[in-house]
Amino acid sequence: MELGFIKVAAGTPKVTVADCEANGREILEIIREMEKEHTKVMVFPELCITGYTCHDLFWQRTLLDSAWTTLLFLAEETKDTDGLIFLGLPVRKSGKLYNAAAVLNRGRILGIVPKTNLPNYNEFYELRHFTPAEEGALDYIEANGEEIPFGTDLIFACENMPEFTVAAEICEDLWVPMPPSISHALAGAHIIVNLSASDEMVGKDAYRRTIVNGQSARLVCGYIYATAGEGESSQDLVFGGQNLIAENGTILAEGKRFKNNVIYGEIDVQRLADDRRRLSTYQPAEEDSHIRIPFEVKMEKTSLTRRFSPSPFVPENKEERARCCESILSIQAMGLKKRMEHVHSEKAMVGLSGGLDSTLALLVIGRTFDLMGIPRSNIHCVTMPCFGTTDRTYTNACELSSRMGASLSEINIKEAVSQHFRDIGHDPSVHDVTYENSQARERTQVLMDMANQEGAILVGTGDLSELALGWATYNGDHMSMYGVNASVPKTLVRHLVQYYAETAEDKGLSAVLFDILDTPVSPELLPPKDGEIAQKTEDLVGPYELHDFYIYYMLRAGFEPKKIYDIACKTFDGVYEKETILKWLKIFYRRFFAQQFKRSCVPDGPKVGSVALSPRGDLRMPSDASAAVWLRQLEEL
Repeated sequence: MELGFIKVAAGTPKVTVADCEANGREILEIIREMEKEHTKVMVFPELCITGYTCHDLFWQRTLLDSAWTTLLFLAEETKDTDGLIFLGLPVRKSGKLYNAAAVLNRGRILGIVPKTNLPNYNEFYELRHFTPAEEGALDYIEANGEEIPFGTDLIFACENMPEFTVAAEICEDLWVPMPPSISHALAGAHIIVNLSASDEMVGKDAYRRTIVNGQSARLVCGYIYATAGEGESSQDLVFGGQNLIAENGTILAEGKRFKNNVIYGEIDVQRLADDRRRLSTYQPAEEDSHIRIPFEVKMEKTSLTRRFSPSPFVPENKEERARCCESILSIQAMGLKKRMEHVHSEKAMVGLSGGLDSTLALLVIGRTFDLMGIPRSNIHCVTMPCFGTTDRTYTNACELSSRMGASLSEINIKEAVSQHFRDIGHDPSVHDVTYENSQARERTQVLMDMANQEGAILVGTGDLSELALGWATYNGDHMSMYGVNASVPKTLVRHLVQYYAETAEDKGLSAVLFDILDTPVSPELLPPKDGEIAQKTEDLVGPYELHDFYIYYMLRAGFEPKKIYDIACKTFDGVYEKETILKWLKIFYRRFFAQQFKRSCVPDGPKVGSVALSPRGDLRMPSDASAAVWLRQLEEL
C-alpha cells in the first residue's frame, strides 16, 4: 500500500443452495485464507450467502432471516479483519426485496448496495423476486444499533490513503449500456467490484473477459469480478467461477473455469489516479454526486505477485511483437514520406555507421522510397571512418547499403578532425569530450552539406533512449532534418531490426542485419583496442534495458523513484544486484534532468508509441529544472 499497490482478491465459495449457515462458514474460511495474503479488498459472488439459484425460496422468510443472521455472524467474526469485504445476499427494505452487496470492515456493516439492473431473459427471472434499485436514492437500514447507508451511489473511501476508493455494482449492472460503474468512477472510485452469478455458455468466457477488461480501460480503474461457481444448482445452468481482476485494460489475474478458486492481484491506485489527471477527456463528476463512506486499513508494504515486463516497450508475445514491429515501421515510413513530399525531395541522406540506429533508419528510408515509388538508388549512404571505426562496423555499413540498393560514399574524416584539433589547439592524445564531440560534429557537417549539394533530406538516426539520457552530441548527431527513430527506445530498435532480418527475402541482407545485432552498441569515438570496439555505451551510461524500464515507468506511469526502484528490483532479480539497479537509476535521473536542453530543440520525428520526448507535444519540461527532489528520495533508500 505504501507505493499505491492494493492487494485484492476475488473468491468463489462452494455454496450449499439455501443453507446460509454452511455458506457463512465456507465464506469465513476463504476470508481467513485471504487474510494471510494481507488482502485489503475481498469480493465474493452475487447472493453467495444464500446461493444464487434459490428461485422461489427467496420468498421464504426463513431463508431471508437466515441470510441476515449469517451476515451479522460474518461481521462479528471479522472484527479484526483489516480490509473491505463484499458479500452478496437478499436484503429486505421498505416491503421490497433487493439483490444486494453488503460491505464489511472491521466488524461493521459500512453500507449496502442494491442491484440496479435485473435480468428477465432466462428462467431465473430476477424481476420475479427482486426489486430494481432506484439510482441515486439513499436510505438507511438499522442493524446492531447503527444506521447503515442503503443505496447505489456509495463510495468507500480509505481515510489514510486518499486514492484507495471502492464502489460496487452487481452482475447485470455491467452488461447494460450505462453501467453504474461509469458514475462511480467519475465520482472518484478507483476500484470497482462486481458481485456476479454469470452462467456458462460456449464463448461466454471470452466475452466476459473482454467486457471486464474493456470497462477497466474505459474507466481507468481497477475492476474485481467475482462470480458464482460449483455448488449452485445445475437444474438448468452451470456456473463456472471465472473470477477476473483487471487494471486499466490489463488482466492481472483470472481464475480457472469450472474450479472454485481465489485469485489475487495488486491494483495500483496511485497510477490510476495519475492517469486520470493526465487525461483531459476524463471529466470527474460533482463531489456531492455520491456518498463517501470512510474506512481505515493498516498501512503496510504490499507483497507484489503481479509481473512487470522487463521490456515494457516490447510486446512479449511473438505474434503481437511482429504486428507491433510492422506497425511501427509503417508509421516511421509514412512520417518520412509526408516530410519528403512536403519539401519536394526525392532523395535522402543518412550517415551509416554499421550500428543499430543508423541501420533502422536506412530500413525505414528503404520502405519509404518503396511507398513513394522512388528508386532506392536515390538513397545516399555516407560512411565516415575516423579514429574509433572498426573493420566490423565499416564492413557491415558497406554491405548493408549494397543489399538495400542504396548508393554509398566513404569520406574519411580523420584529417579534417585533426586539422580542427590544430585550429582550436586541442591535444589529440587527450581523449576527452572535445576529442569525441569533434568527430560527431564533423560527421553532421559533412552530412548536412552533402544533403544540400544533392537536394536531399538528411534523416536522423538517434533514438528515444539516447534522447532521454542526453547521449548525443549537441549540434552533432543530435541534429538532422527529420528523425525517424526519435520515439523508438533502444530495446525496441533491436527488435525492429531483428523483425526485418527475420522477414527479409534477401538472405544476404538478413545475415548482415544479424551481425549488426550481435555488435556491441558504441559511438566508436575512441581508438579500437586490438581491432575491437574499445568504447561500449552500456559500460558508460548503463544497460539500456534498465534505462528503458526507467523511462517507461517514469514518463508513462508517472512512478516516483522509490517505486521504480522497488519494481525494478523485483523484475530484474537475479539479473542485476540491487546496488547496480540503484546506481544506474541515480545516473538516469541526473542525466534526464541535466540534458533537457538537447530535447528542447530536437528535429521533427514521428511518435510511434505511448512515450515520446518531443518538446512540441509529449514533454514540456524546463531545461533548467532541478533533479534534487527525485535524487533525494533515492538517497534515502
